[in-house]
Amino acid sequence: MSLSITNLSILTRNGSLLLPSCSFTIEKGDVLSVMGPSGCGKSTLLSVIAGHLANDFQFSGDINVNDNCINALPSHSRKVGILFQEDLLFPHLCIWENLAFALPDKIKGSQRKVEAISALKKVQLDSLANVFPDQVSGGQRARISLVRMLLAKPNVALLDEPFSKLDNVLRIQFRDWVFEQLAEANIPTLLVTHDIDDIPKNSQTFLWPMEINHA
Repeated sequence: MSLSITNLSILTRNGSLLLPSCSFTIEKGDVLSVMGPSGCGKSTLLSVIAGHLANDFQFSGDINVNDNCINALPSHSRKVGILFQEDLLFPHLCIWENLAFALPDKIKGSQRKVEAISALKKVQLDSLANVFPDQVSGGQRARISLVRMLLAKPNVALLDEPFSKLDNVLRIQFRDWVFEQLAEANIPTLLVTHDIDDIPKNSQTFLWPMEINHA
């Protein structure tokens, strides 16, 4: 699997240039990090890739996953997983139901619960299967969110500052665990952050928006 961006530019509705033309490739299991201050438009780059770009913006260029252009695909068909600052678990669903929601449609009936609980066991959280998100800690919710994303079998992972709201000790533990899981799954990953400590070792890093123009 790979994610390749070619000559991508982002414009605001009034024609102002948010991101000059950039190109980069992320191979399977690798992480590319884009670093810049809050509010500079890093998340807009992720929205373009995921197919969620707001009407206030437009883009040109190509987004390729495994050498296939996904520009015209709707977001639900792109197989792009996103991890946000917020866990975004459904409060009215218990934990296993939250995970089952992400499973492919081909998994039917009671097998969905089996798969969800099996995933929880792998991260030692199966005791939480039947409780609701507001009954578990912030760190547990963060881990469950990543498990849910991985259950959807994404071809690409986008990380939108997912560590920024965790306390320092938990942040370090969760950050290392996230990158281990993504590397094990061989998923190309794009991380945007404003904190240099969030960038994993051996990650190629661009400073937004200066260096990314020369990728």
